[in-house]
Amino acid sequence: MKISVYNDWDHVAKAEAEGPDEAVLAWDGEYRKGDIIEFSDLEPGRFYMVKVDAAIETSLVLVKQESVLYTVPFYEKKTSYNPLSFFGNRHVVTIRYARDYEINSYKNLALNPFDQHEVSGVYPHASANVETRGEAVFAARNAIDGCICTLSHGEWPYESWGINRQDDAKITIDFGRKVDFDKIVLYTRADFPHDNWWVQGTFEFSDGTTQVVNMDKKVQEPHVFEISKKGIEWIKLGNLIKADDPSPFPALTQIEVYGTESN
Repeated sequence: MKISVYNDWDHVAKAEAEGPDEAVLAWDGEYRKGDIIEFSDLEPGRFYMVKVDAAIETSLVLVKQESVLYTVPFYEKKTSYNPLSFFGNRHVVTIRYARDYEINSYKNLALNPFDQHEVSGVYPHASANVETRGEAVFAARNAIDGCICTLSHGEWPYESWGINRQDDAKITIDFGRKVDFDKIVLYTRADFPHDNWWVQGTFEFSDGTTQVVNMDKKVQEPHVFEISKKGIEWIKLGNLIKADDPSPFPALTQIEVYGTESN
């Protein structure tokens, strides 16, 4: 496997590293707008542990393609990331095969700080039919980045999935394979009185079943639902009903899905 850093306009490598089972790239220099971090020589269908920056948590991901291009975020696109990420003149990027105990452990199956808005083929992946004004701080990927700060809105660490006041808003978490789970946790944004909150929502599962859940408490703490499913490839959350409150701004800070790989 190989890691390369280059700019999209000239494709001249700034730094590279490779290895048979793990690649570790430590390099001196500054990221510039248009820079790409490419992970190549990958085996489609394998799990990898990827750390794209020292200020971003390591991600366990299923990769279904031979290479992954990661666009280094700048300006508005970076507002949903830790401001220390991709900053300065010394950087570390790593990738390795995931170990069996990491793959088969009980874990948050939705977690992926490495997720990108436009990139498919890397899972888990979040997408939605609406994101407030198309802004990075309200993108669907924010709901699976591991950040659970609910008491404000906007730039990191308060990024969230925003629905642009749209009543038919729906978010999808695609696992890219079949998983078994027994618990779903929702952190709804709680920047009151700016925010509204949802009193009800409906989960839709890839097996064709649905489940209505109630969130009738105005709280900053997570909503925990004991929902057991097996062999699920994706879940959707929609039919979101707002509380009777003057604010038009409910939002989702994080969704967590706890379980294991399907046998």
